[in-house]
Amino acid sequence: MEGGAETPRKPLPHLCIAVDENDPRSDVLVLLKELRPEWKPEEIKLKREMENFRVLHQHDCAPELYCSFQNGICYEFVQGEVMDDNLLRQPVIYRLIAKEMARIHSIKPRKDCSSRPILWKKLSELLCLVKAAHSGSPGWPGSEVPRFEVLVSEIEALKQHLSTVDSCTVLCHNDLLIKNIIYNKAEGFVRFIDFEYTDFNYQAYDIGNHFNEFAGVNDVDYSLYPSQELQRDWLTTYLESYKEYQGQKPTVSELEVQKLYVQVCKFSLAAHFSWGLWALLQARYSAIDFDFLRYAAARFDYYFQKKGEYMAMKLP
Repeated sequence: MEGGAETPRKPLPHLCIAVDENDPRSDVLVLLKELRPEWKPEEIKLKREMENFRVLHQHDCAPELYCSFQNGICYEFVQGEVMDDNLLRQPVIYRLIAKEMARIHSIKPRKDCSSRPILWKKLSELLCLVKAAHSGSPGWPGSEVPRFEVLVSEIEALKQHLSTVDSCTVLCHNDLLIKNIIYNKAEGFVRFIDFEYTDFNYQAYDIGNHFNEFAGVNDVDYSLYPSQELQRDWLTTYLESYKEYQGQKPTVSELEVQKLYVQVCKFSLAAHFSWGLWALLQARYSAIDFDFLRYAAARFDYYFQKKGEYMAMKLP
C-alpha cells in the first residue's frame, strides 16, 4: 500500500479433505466442522443441483458441468436465444419444449435416489418459513395476499383434492419459466437451464407450472395463459414423445389427452401456491428491487379465480 506498510494477509487454510462426489454429505460435514463449527449438522442441507447437472447431461438434457466454486457453478455455454413470449406460442417451438420435457420426465431414478414427489414436503417447508418470517403479523399490510391461516387451510384442501388425482411421479424441472428455455434456431432444438429446483415431482405439476409461466413474471398477465387448443396440442406432442422414450408406440388417444389436461389444470393450482409462498419469503428477505408482494398477490388471486373451475373437473 502506498504511504505505509502493507497489511499482512491471513494465510489461506488448506484442509486435507477430499469430497467424494458420489456421497458428498459426510465429507462436506467434516469440511464445515472446520469452517463453520457453530453450524449444527442436522440443520445442514445440501443442494442437489450439481448432481442433477450430471444426470441430465448424461441424457443430453443439460450442458456439461465444468466446475463448482464457493457461491456458484460453471457450465458449458448453451448456444441459442432465450425464449420470449412470441416464440413460446409458435407451434414449432412449443412442440420442441413439450418433447424436451418428455425426455427429462423419462429419466429413471438411481437406485440410491428417492423418487417420492417433493411437492408436499416443499410446501410444508415454505409454510414454516413464511410463518417464521411473519411471526406476530396478522397479514401483509398494503397487499391483497390472504392471511396466513387462509393459506394453511387452502393447502390442506388442495392436498386432499390432489391426492385423488393419479399423476405419475417423474424427474421434473420444477421451474420452467420462459427465461429458463434456450432455443437454437440453426439446429432446431431447445434446452432447459437452471436446475436448482429439479427433483422428482408430479408429472402434471411440472407441466401446469410451465403453463402458468406463460403469464410472465415482471408484469403478470393471465390473459396470456395458453388457450385450451394450445394446451391440447402441447399435451399431444408431449404424450407421443413420452411414450416413445418409454419404448412404447407413440399413439395417443383423445381420452389420454383429456386425462392429462384435467390433471395439469388441477396441479397448476399447487404451482401457484408454491411460487406465491416463495414470493412472500422473497418480500421479507430479498434485496432485489422487485415487488414480490404484488407478485405473490397475483399468484394467489389467480389460484382463487380458477380453484372452483379446476376442482370441479372430472377425470375421464
